[in-house]
Amino acid sequence: MEFWDLYDKDRNLLKGSMRRGEPQPAGTFHLVVHVCIFDSNGDMLIQHRQPFKDGWPDRWDLTVGGSAVRGDNSQAAAERETMEEIGCALNLADERPALTLHFDGGFDDIYLLTKDLSISSLALQPEEVSEVKWASLQEICEMIDDGRFIPYHKALIELLFHLKDYRTAHTRSEQPE
Repeated sequence: MEFWDLYDKDRNLLKGSMRRGEPQPAGTFHLVVHVCIFDSNGDMLIQHRQPFKDGWPDRWDLTVGGSAVRGDNSQAAAERETMEEIGCALNLADERPALTLHFDGGFDDIYLLTKDLSISSLALQPEEVSEVKWASLQEICEMIDDGRFIPYHKALIELLFHLKDYRTAHTRSEQPE
């Protein structure tokens, strides 16, 4: 049984929590995390969700993702989800999300990392992940088009691929004169 911390719209932690699957109290939000791992060639590690998984079954997805559980901060949730889903230990203590998206029920912190991983060394969580592979931006966009990938906005996927190399909204640092 999984419990989620609840936050207000300004991301202040509220007293109390909710059980996953129960209706979320009005005016509250919960925290979701995603981790996108890229290799030194610029490809993203993606996971294939099990066909019996709730929510987007049998579709490809970003490297890992899930909800923070009661007591998790964003980094701890991202570390835990990465270990649970693909068996990869991360230390995100000094990392911040590359971006945070707001959705109707909460906040989605997205971490972008470059790490050359051997697929054969990963321990996939059989309840959630059937396989993983490295994919280029073009491959992922084609998979979105043909319905094999969760239908994220392609502009978001393009942004993730771009932001992996930049920690700013600007493409260069100099100011115009």
